[in-house]
Amino acid sequence: MTDVLDRAAADAAGSGNGAAATANPTPNSTANPTPNSTDSTLTQAGTQAETQAGTQAGTQARTTNPTHDPAPQGMSTRAKLVLFLLCAANFMVAVDFSILNIAVPSIGKDLGISEANLQWVSTAFALPSGGFLLLSGRIGDLAGRKKVFVTGTVLFTAASLIAALAWVPAVLLGARALQGVGAAMIVPTGMALLTTSFAEGPQRERALGINGTLMTVGFTFGMVLGGFLTQAFSWRSTMVLNTAMGALVLVGAPRLLTESRNAHSSKLDIPGAITVTTALLALIYALSTAAQVGFGRADVVSGLVGGVVLLAAFVAIESRAADPLVSLRILRRRSVAIGNLGGLVSFATMSSVVFLGTLFLQQVNGMSPTLTGLVFGVMGVVAALGGTVAPKAIGRFGARATLVGGLLAQGALIAPLALIDQSNGTLLLLTVAAAAAFGHLGAVVAYGVTATGGLSDAEQGLATGLVTTSQQVGLTIGIPLFSALASARADSLREAGHTAKDALTGGIRIGLGADGLVLLAVAVLVGLGLRTTRKARAGAADARI
Repeated sequence: MTDVLDRAAADAAGSGNGAAATANPTPNSTANPTPNSTDSTLTQAGTQAETQAGTQAGTQARTTNPTHDPAPQGMSTRAKLVLFLLCAANFMVAVDFSILNIAVPSIGKDLGISEANLQWVSTAFALPSGGFLLLSGRIGDLAGRKKVFVTGTVLFTAASLIAALAWVPAVLLGARALQGVGAAMIVPTGMALLTTSFAEGPQRERALGINGTLMTVGFTFGMVLGGFLTQAFSWRSTMVLNTAMGALVLVGAPRLLTESRNAHSSKLDIPGAITVTTALLALIYALSTAAQVGFGRADVVSGLVGGVVLLAAFVAIESRAADPLVSLRILRRRSVAIGNLGGLVSFATMSSVVFLGTLFLQQVNGMSPTLTGLVFGVMGVVAALGGTVAPKAIGRFGARATLVGGLLAQGALIAPLALIDQSNGTLLLLTVAAAAAFGHLGAVVAYGVTATGGLSDAEQGLATGLVTTSQQVGLTIGIPLFSALASARADSLREAGHTAKDALTGGIRIGLGADGLVLLAVAVLVGLGLRTTRKARAGAADARI
């Protein structure tokens, strides 16, 4: 394994800072809610894992807690083992994001979960993984990142075993919720441990480049392996694999990892933590349910209203907090706000493409789980290539141009998917959608650089927290919003006398077309907003002269 890491490190070093920019700042795991279909949760997490690989290292290369002096080019054996361990943990979570998606129809048949309730297989994971991310990261800063990381891994591993043995729906959903809590603990603390375990400079860039690449491979591996295991054995075998990987991480973590804390953190912002966690839980629940039943039901309306009110309260609390969970001062910077807007929309729209595409392949074209996984495996490979090229584009054209260009490319390539039908669907998803994933990763890397550029080292932790939050909000709201649009159109076509397949195809077309148009509109807004920022900075520089 150390030889593999040596070769991967050399490859990562070959692209310098570029390799580091291909991974994700602090990915939150969140599976995504879904529409009214047996495959309603098929792919929400697949894109998440893919996109997490997109920005992992880009914004974390500047850590708020560099604890080592510059190190030589080579890594010691212990350093390689630490890198392997932390990458294995992220790989495990990335695989879990995608491995269960294609198995959802089999789970429904095995445990007797109705089509209307299948969304909870993923929503049960999404609620805690998204809702507790900021809180878990903050607790790790205060109590110790290694401690929280190991605790999260224990919880994730035990929950995976319970899920593999689930005999009734309630047990499976409870286990999925525990997996979500464990993932919310693993991801932010694992990335913090990675950045504080390696000296800032080439060594850290290598580590982050390797980690980001493995995250992308984890997404692809999970999609392909999930389909194969489900067909060859059972959906339960996917959870057994998670259990084995978690046990492997737990063998080495206590001995290899060194405890790490944020020296600048003095206390937990309890009011802020409570309000933002509750707000995220309310919004995720409301959007998940709305994708299934529409926005008119009482619990959906109350969840949306309550979530917005709590977010407003959170803003008020953070504006007065001495040690805030999220810095509003940083968020007021135009580059931070607009950069995060671009990332949020890129995540939201790409996750919807993967979900609606998988729905089309399996329910309209009748494709098997294994072949569906392979189709989206191609997208994962192309996305990894985009993450490799993006840093070079940023170095040549700048982060703003790369972000706008990535959003434009993603939108322009997704828009033609509005023409999808049974004759061309597979080809479009293998070519056009895969190319859109290339643009998506360019936007993802660039938005991380844009949203953290020009900030001091002391502000990087707060800035990367905002980047991660944007990612998770995008992954959470994308599928329910666009799938609700698709479902509404499909329902109207069915009522007009169209067949079930034709109605579903028509709904998917509307969802994908709207997806592309939203991207193009936001690309223009981001371009104008960042252009204004650049002009303002140039004017300020002239004034100082």
